[in-house]
Amino acid sequence: MPLASIELEGLSVDIVREPKRKTGRYIGIAVAVVVVAAITILLRRLEPAAPTVEAATIWTDVVQRGSMLRQVRGSGNLVPKDIFFITAATPGRVEEIFAQPGDRVEPAAVLLKLDNPDVELEYLQAQRALTVAQGELQNLRGTLETNILNQQATLARTNNQYRDAVRTLESYREIPEEVAKNELERVQDQVEELKARLEIEERTLQLMQSSQAIQIANKEAEVERLGQLEQFRRNLFDDLAVKAGRRGVVRELGLEIGQRVGTGQTLAVVIQPGNLRAVIRVPEVQAKDVRLGQEAEVDTRSGKVAGNVTRIDPSATGGTVTVDIELIGQLPYGARADQSIDGVITIERLEDVLYTGRPTIGTANSRIGLFRIVEDGNYAVRVTVSIGRTSVDKVEITQGLNEGDEVILSDMSRWDAFDRVRIRN
Repeated sequence: MPLASIELEGLSVDIVREPKRKTGRYIGIAVAVVVVAAITILLRRLEPAAPTVEAATIWTDVVQRGSMLRQVRGSGNLVPKDIFFITAATPGRVEEIFAQPGDRVEPAAVLLKLDNPDVELEYLQAQRALTVAQGELQNLRGTLETNILNQQATLARTNNQYRDAVRTLESYREIPEEVAKNELERVQDQVEELKARLEIEERTLQLMQSSQAIQIANKEAEVERLGQLEQFRRNLFDDLAVKAGRRGVVRELGLEIGQRVGTGQTLAVVIQPGNLRAVIRVPEVQAKDVRLGQEAEVDTRSGKVAGNVTRIDPSATGGTVTVDIELIGQLPYGARADQSIDGVITIERLEDVLYTGRPTIGTANSRIGLFRIVEDGNYAVRVTVSIGRTSVDKVEITQGLNEGDEVILSDMSRWDAFDRVRIRN
């Protein structure tokens, strides 16, 4: 215990002093500890503050009940129905070019001209061979006809001689006593000889006539064969002047003067510009529901036109299936071959179903988490939603939402750790 010194009349006396009490200080410390503990417990019980989402960065849709069209979408091109490939009938060198891609042409229009001296020479030789054969045919006909005429004249003379001999024999027989026996026998022998000669001449004429038909037929066959060869050579020669062959628009003609081309090489492509069909590529997971005859709509960027599915590729390529659409009605102005398009095919119509717009996540027959708008649009809470059948821009809701609910469809993956967000308008 501390001492205090007191001086009394020269005497120094030490007095014991009592220490100050610290009760108030201890109470303050205790109260502070209790307050801190209470605040800590309270803070632990509070939920984290909801993050804020700007309303301008999200898009929403309202759950509705009614008819929903199931559709699939694909992108592709407009393709000509009639594509005419012009190929080289013979090898040659490009001598002249008279058309360019995009030119409208008539069937007789010459697109380009090829040069091949061998083709021209073979055509001239075929012409000469045909001309010679045609002349030989005419000569043969004349010769055979002359021979037949000569034989007919010989037959006529023989016939006259035979008849004269018969008449002489008959007159001798009427007066046998006045005619010597030897003379009568001579006339009889002459009649028999002339009769035999007449039969021979008639047979000879028949053989000549039948032989004439065979010889002329053989020669005519040779002339016909040479005529076909000449026509073939002429066609090859004419094909050196490459023609369009039909009315349309030149789509391709990528040759240069002096360039050599081979037999069968494509020289040009002519199409019908207004006769187009749509070819789109549909994801293979959705193509299983596409059927022939289903209605479709094609967006050509300058307008939309209806159509029907006419062909489905039996195989998939690169994760897509090619589908052909026959267009119905007039194409929008400006539509052209190879133009990029989008197509939508209607698979079926669902009646009396609950549906909403298609969110950025989720596939058919799956469960996903969506944020439902609550508290007058100021907040959104996460709910688990079951998706049924899907379409291009809509999904069927089978569980988790009710008609009239408003949900966020845009990407909310940044807030996967939260079940509630605040929406700032």
